[in-house]
Amino acid sequence: MAEVRARAARLVEHGQPLQVEEVDLAGPAAGEVVVTMRYAGVNPIDRYGALGRAAADGPVPRTLGMEGVGTVGDRTVVVHGGGLGAARDGLWATAAVVPEPLLVDVPAGVELPVAASVGIAGVTAWRVVTDLGAVTAADRVLVLGASGGVGSIAVSAAHAAGATVCGQTVSDAKAGGIEAQGADRVVVGGADDLADQLAGFRPTVVIDPLGGEFTGAAVAAMAENGRLVLFGTSAGTEGPVPLQLLYRKGLTILGYGGLLEPDDVTVRWIVETLRAVADGRLHVPIDSVVPLGDVNGALDRLADRSLEGKVVLDLTA
Repeated sequence: MAEVRARAARLVEHGQPLQVEEVDLAGPAAGEVVVTMRYAGVNPIDRYGALGRAAADGPVPRTLGMEGVGTVGDRTVVVHGGGLGAARDGLWATAAVVPEPLLVDVPAGVELPVAASVGIAGVTAWRVVTDLGAVTAADRVLVLGASGGVGSIAVSAAHAAGATVCGQTVSDAKAGGIEAQGADRVVVGGADDLADQLAGFRPTVVIDPLGGEFTGAAVAAMAENGRLVLFGTSAGTEGPVPLQLLYRKGLTILGYGGLLEPDDVTVRWIVETLRAVADGRLHVPIDSVVPLGDVNGALDRLADRSLEGKVVLDLTA
């Protein structure tokens, strides 16, 4: 197949703004297809890649973007995995060459910006709640960072499981959005006053994308035999944890790193998460949809934590 011309957001130097430019895509090899891209999710892992804090040994220059949705013939498909955006050119482009086994058909009724957010954020939220956290209607669930891309979806997943859900944020303005996702209660404040803000809630499960001081504060607030699922450190990569409380309460800390999963496992969870969205069990809030040319602004909004839900790139604009 001949080369394909595409407009793409390119990492040309770590720590510098991405360059949106025209590139030539090599024709697909055996087992690969060209996907005409429509939308792509913007995630913290993409920002870390741009900074050189993740996939630092990946090729430079390269196109970033690890999750998205597009078309192949008459199929509309979600794409994620296979090193896209890290070990090879990714999906922040008008077209992308991807391994065919990664394609997952989008069910009827799922809006395309939402489908573009399922591969990383949707699957992460669904798995940390239903799989690792094993949340049931008997649980009291605390979701830290509950207005963020994954946290907001995790609130929805825990609500769907029938749990009593408390969402944490540092912004009063974001409380309404967290409640709209299904939270029974919202606490506004930082790690220092988390225990006081919870006022006896005593979570049996904590969903933690923050790390830093928040992990130790959550351990102090948790009920006996609780489960803490840690999958991010956006508030800090280090923080004190009260070890005596950890073992005296019989707590379990579970780590989740979705990018370590084999592609077949990733595809299976994308299928399940899309099904949950299609049948109404899971709601993925979209903060904004911005054109590809505004990709650096989208990354800045991740950094300043001004988002409520997901920011998505419109690759057709």
